[in-house]
Amino acid sequence: MKKSYKKLKSFFYTIYCYMKKYKGYIIMSILLAVFIYSGYEYYYKYSRVLQDPKEIKRVITSYGSYSVLAFIVLQIIQVVVFFIPGEIIQIAGGYIFGTFYGSIISLLGITMGSIIIFLVTHRYGKPFVEKVISGKKLKHFRKILKLGSINYIVFLLYLIPGIPKDALAYICGVSNISFRNFVIYSTVGRLPGIFISAYFGAKIDSKNIPLLITIAVCMSIIFIIGVFKGEKIIKNLTKNQE
Repeated sequence: MKKSYKKLKSFFYTIYCYMKKYKGYIIMSILLAVFIYSGYEYYYKYSRVLQDPKEIKRVITSYGSYSVLAFIVLQIIQVVVFFIPGEIIQIAGGYIFGTFYGSIISLLGITMGSIIIFLVTHRYGKPFVEKVISGKKLKHFRKILKLGSINYIVFLLYLIPGIPKDALAYICGVSNISFRNFVIYSTVGRLPGIFISAYFGAKIDSKNIPLLITIAVCMSIIFIIGVFKGEKIIKNLTKNQE
Protein backbone atom coordinates (compact mmCIF):
# COMPACT_ATOMS: atom_id res chain seq x y z
CA MET A 1 0.00 0.00 0.00
CA LYS A 2 2.79 2.40 0.97
CA LYS A 3 4.73 1.55 -2.19
CA SER A 4 1.69 2.26 -4.34
CA TYR A 5 1.18 5.58 -2.56
CA LYS A 6 4.83 6.57 -3.06
CA LYS A 7 4.67 5.64 -6.76
CA LEU A 8 1.50 7.66 -7.21
CA LYS A 9 3.00 10.62 -5.34
CA SER A 10 6.16 10.38 -7.44
CA PHE A 11 4.08 10.22 -10.63
CA PHE A 12 2.11 13.39 -9.81
CA TYR A 13 5.27 15.18 -8.68
CA THR A 14 6.92 14.36 -12.00
CA ILE A 15 3.91 15.74 -13.88
CA TYR A 16 3.97 18.87 -11.69
CA CYS A 17 7.69 19.45 -12.40
CA TYR A 18 7.14 18.90 -16.12
CA MET A 19 4.22 21.35 -16.21
CA LYS A 20 6.16 23.92 -14.20
CA LYS A 21 9.17 23.64 -16.52
CA TYR A 22 7.15 23.87 -19.72
CA LYS A 23 4.19 25.94 -18.52
CA GLY A 24 4.87 28.64 -21.12
CA TYR A 25 4.60 26.16 -23.98
CA ILE A 26 1.54 24.53 -22.40
CA ILE A 27 -0.31 27.84 -22.07
CA MET A 28 0.61 28.85 -25.62
CA SER A 29 -0.57 25.48 -26.93
CA ILE A 30 -3.88 25.75 -25.06
CA LEU A 31 -4.51 29.28 -26.38
CA LEU A 32 -3.67 28.29 -29.94
CA ALA A 33 -5.93 25.24 -29.64
CA VAL A 34 -8.78 27.47 -28.40
CA PHE A 35 -8.08 29.88 -31.25
CA ILE A 36 -8.21 27.12 -33.90
CA TYR A 37 -11.26 25.41 -32.37
CA SER A 38 -13.13 28.72 -32.08
CA GLY A 39 -12.33 29.42 -35.72
CA TYR A 40 -13.82 26.07 -36.72
CA GLU A 41 -16.90 26.58 -34.56
CA TYR A 42 -17.41 30.11 -35.90
CA TYR A 43 -17.01 29.39 -39.59
CA TYR A 44 -18.82 26.08 -39.73
CA LYS A 45 -21.46 26.33 -37.00
CA TYR A 46 -22.13 29.81 -35.63
CA SER A 47 -21.20 32.33 -38.33
CA ARG A 48 -24.90 32.84 -39.18
CA VAL A 49 -25.81 33.37 -35.52
CA LEU A 50 -22.98 35.82 -34.86
CA GLN A 51 -23.99 37.97 -37.83
CA ASP A 52 -27.55 38.53 -36.62
CA PRO A 53 -28.31 40.46 -33.39
CA LYS A 54 -31.69 38.72 -33.09
CA GLU A 55 -30.06 35.28 -33.25
CA ILE A 56 -27.50 36.34 -30.65
CA LYS A 57 -30.34 37.54 -28.41
CA ARG A 58 -32.11 34.20 -28.76
CA VAL A 59 -28.96 32.32 -27.72
CA ILE A 60 -28.00 34.67 -24.87
CA THR A 61 -31.48 34.90 -23.33
CA SER A 62 -31.70 31.10 -23.34
CA TYR A 63 -29.27 31.21 -20.38
CA GLY A 64 -31.92 32.93 -18.25
CA SER A 65 -30.47 34.54 -15.12
CA TYR A 66 -26.96 33.84 -16.44
CA SER A 67 -27.54 35.78 -19.67
CA VAL A 68 -25.31 38.70 -18.59
CA LEU A 69 -22.47 36.31 -17.76
CA ALA A 70 -23.00 34.47 -21.07
CA PHE A 71 -22.78 37.74 -23.00
CA ILE A 72 -19.61 38.79 -21.15
CA VAL A 73 -18.02 35.43 -22.00
CA LEU A 74 -19.09 35.89 -25.64
CA GLN A 75 -17.40 39.31 -25.72
CA ILE A 76 -14.23 37.88 -24.19
CA ILE A 77 -14.14 35.13 -26.83
CA GLN A 78 -14.79 37.69 -29.57
CA VAL A 79 -11.79 39.76 -28.46
CA VAL A 80 -9.45 36.78 -28.07
CA VAL A 81 -10.58 35.23 -31.37
CA PHE A 82 -10.41 38.59 -33.12
CA PHE A 83 -11.79 37.59 -36.52
CA ILE A 84 -15.29 37.24 -35.01
CA PRO A 85 -17.16 40.51 -35.90
CA GLY A 86 -17.19 42.66 -32.76
CA GLU A 87 -19.53 45.38 -34.03
CA ILE A 88 -22.45 42.98 -34.51
CA ILE A 89 -22.04 41.63 -30.97
CA GLN A 90 -21.90 45.18 -29.59
CA ILE A 91 -25.12 45.97 -31.46
CA ALA A 92 -26.62 42.79 -29.99
CA GLY A 93 -25.62 44.05 -26.52
CA GLY A 94 -27.81 47.12 -26.99
CA TYR A 95 -30.58 45.03 -28.54
CA ILE A 96 -30.64 42.65 -25.56
CA PHE A 97 -29.87 44.92 -22.59
CA GLY A 98 -30.56 48.46 -23.82
CA THR A 99 -28.13 51.28 -24.60
CA PHE A 100 -26.70 51.92 -21.12
CA TYR A 101 -26.45 48.38 -19.75
CA GLY A 102 -25.54 46.99 -23.17
CA SER A 103 -22.62 49.44 -23.36
CA ILE A 104 -21.43 48.65 -19.83
CA ILE A 105 -21.67 44.87 -20.27
CA SER A 106 -19.95 44.98 -23.67
CA LEU A 107 -17.21 47.22 -22.32
CA LEU A 108 -16.66 44.89 -19.36
CA GLY A 109 -16.32 41.79 -21.55
CA ILE A 110 -14.15 43.55 -24.15
CA THR A 111 -11.85 44.98 -21.48
CA MET A 112 -11.48 41.58 -19.79
CA GLY A 113 -10.65 39.98 -23.14
CA SER A 114 -8.10 42.70 -23.93
CA ILE A 115 -6.47 42.28 -20.51
CA ILE A 116 -6.13 38.53 -21.06
CA ILE A 117 -4.51 39.07 -24.46
CA PHE A 118 -2.16 41.78 -23.23
CA LEU A 119 -0.93 39.78 -20.23
CA VAL A 120 -0.41 36.59 -22.25
CA THR A 121 1.40 38.29 -25.14
CA HIS A 122 3.45 40.42 -22.76
CA ARG A 123 4.51 37.27 -20.92
CA TYR A 124 5.34 35.11 -23.95
CA GLY A 125 6.48 37.81 -26.34
CA LYS A 126 6.85 38.21 -30.07
CA PRO A 127 7.22 34.47 -30.94
CA PHE A 128 3.70 33.85 -29.62
CA VAL A 129 2.23 36.92 -31.37
CA GLU A 130 3.78 35.86 -34.67
CA LYS A 131 1.82 32.60 -34.45
CA VAL A 132 -1.44 34.58 -34.31
CA ILE A 133 -0.76 37.79 -36.27
CA SER A 134 0.85 37.90 -39.71
CA GLY A 135 4.38 39.32 -39.79
CA LYS A 136 3.28 42.03 -42.24
CA LYS A 137 0.47 43.26 -39.98
CA LEU A 138 2.70 43.10 -36.89
CA LYS A 139 5.38 45.19 -38.60
CA HIS A 140 2.76 47.66 -39.88
CA PHE A 141 1.23 48.34 -36.45
CA ARG A 142 4.56 48.50 -34.66
CA LYS A 143 5.54 51.21 -37.14
CA ILE A 144 2.33 53.16 -36.40
CA LEU A 145 2.91 52.88 -32.64
CA LYS A 146 6.20 54.74 -33.10
CA LEU A 147 4.60 57.79 -34.75
CA GLY A 148 4.32 59.65 -31.41
CA SER A 149 3.39 59.19 -27.77
CA ILE A 150 2.39 55.53 -27.57
CA ASN A 151 -0.48 56.28 -25.15
CA TYR A 152 -1.92 58.83 -27.57
CA ILE A 153 -1.45 56.53 -30.57
CA VAL A 154 -3.14 53.59 -28.82
CA PHE A 155 -6.06 55.85 -27.90
CA LEU A 156 -6.44 56.98 -31.52
CA LEU A 157 -6.15 53.43 -32.88
CA TYR A 158 -8.97 52.28 -30.62
CA LEU A 159 -11.03 55.42 -31.25
CA ILE A 160 -10.99 55.38 -35.07
CA PRO A 161 -13.45 52.87 -36.61
CA GLY A 162 -12.23 50.43 -39.26
CA ILE A 163 -8.98 49.53 -37.51
CA PRO A 164 -8.75 45.88 -36.30
CA LYS A 165 -8.79 46.72 -32.59
CA ASP A 166 -8.75 43.20 -31.19
CA ALA A 167 -5.73 42.15 -33.27
CA LEU A 168 -4.16 45.36 -31.97
CA ALA A 169 -4.38 44.08 -28.37
CA TYR A 170 -1.96 41.28 -29.29
CA ILE A 171 0.50 43.81 -30.72
CA CYS A 172 0.22 46.18 -27.74
CA GLY A 173 1.28 43.31 -25.49
CA VAL A 174 4.73 43.31 -27.11
CA SER A 175 4.98 47.11 -27.37
CA ASN A 176 6.37 49.66 -24.92
CA ILE A 177 3.00 50.68 -23.47
CA SER A 178 2.48 49.79 -19.81
CA PHE A 179 -0.36 47.50 -18.73
CA ARG A 180 -2.08 50.31 -16.81
CA ASN A 181 -1.95 52.76 -19.72
CA PHE A 182 -3.06 50.12 -22.18
CA VAL A 183 -6.19 49.39 -20.15
CA ILE A 184 -6.98 53.11 -19.68
CA TYR A 185 -6.36 54.38 -23.23
CA SER A 186 -7.78 51.39 -25.08
CA THR A 187 -10.93 51.41 -22.94
CA VAL A 188 -11.53 55.15 -23.30
CA GLY A 189 -10.88 54.90 -27.04
CA ARG A 190 -13.46 52.13 -27.42
CA LEU A 191 -16.25 53.93 -25.53
CA PRO A 192 -17.80 56.01 -28.37
CA GLY A 193 -17.96 53.08 -30.79
CA ILE A 194 -19.44 50.73 -28.18
CA PHE A 195 -22.06 53.31 -27.13
CA ILE A 196 -23.13 54.06 -30.72
CA SER A 197 -23.39 50.34 -31.56
CA ALA A 198 -25.42 49.67 -28.39
CA TYR A 199 -27.68 52.65 -29.13
CA PHE A 200 -28.29 51.34 -32.65
CA GLY A 201 -29.09 47.89 -31.26
CA ALA A 202 -31.49 49.31 -28.69
CA LYS A 203 -33.43 51.07 -31.48
CA ILE A 204 -33.80 48.03 -33.77
CA ASP A 205 -37.36 47.32 -32.59
CA SER A 206 -38.36 50.99 -32.38
CA LYS A 207 -39.61 51.04 -36.00
CA ASN A 208 -37.88 54.41 -36.37
CA ILE A 209 -36.53 53.53 -39.80
CA PRO A 210 -35.16 57.01 -40.71
CA LEU A 211 -33.12 57.07 -37.47
CA LEU A 212 -31.74 53.56 -38.01
CA ILE A 213 -30.82 54.31 -41.63
CA THR A 214 -29.13 57.57 -40.63
CA ILE A 215 -27.05 55.86 -37.93
CA ALA A 216 -26.17 52.94 -40.22
CA VAL A 217 -25.10 55.22 -43.08
CA CYS A 218 -23.03 57.46 -40.79
CA MET A 219 -21.36 54.46 -39.12
CA SER A 220 -20.59 52.91 -42.51
CA ILE A 221 -19.06 56.12 -43.86
CA ILE A 222 -16.91 56.61 -40.76
CA PHE A 223 -15.87 52.95 -40.88
CA ILE A 224 -14.83 53.20 -44.55
CA ILE A 225 -12.87 56.39 -43.85
CA GLY A 226 -11.12 54.63 -40.96
CA VAL A 227 -10.18 51.66 -43.16
CA PHE A 228 -8.68 53.73 -45.97
CA LYS A 229 -7.57 56.92 -44.20
CA GLY A 230 -7.07 55.80 -40.59
CA GLU A 231 -3.27 55.79 -40.69
CA LYS A 232 -3.14 59.17 -42.44
CA ILE A 233 -5.51 60.67 -39.84
CA ILE A 234 -3.28 59.38 -37.03
CA LYS A 235 -0.17 60.84 -38.69
CA ASN A 236 -1.85 64.26 -39.06
CA LEU A 237 -3.14 64.28 -35.47
CA THR A 238 0.31 63.26 -34.20
CA LYS A 239 1.93 66.13 -36.09
CA ASN A 240 -0.59 68.55 -34.62
CA GLN A 241 0.17 67.24 -31.13
CA GLU A 242 3.87 67.86 -31.68
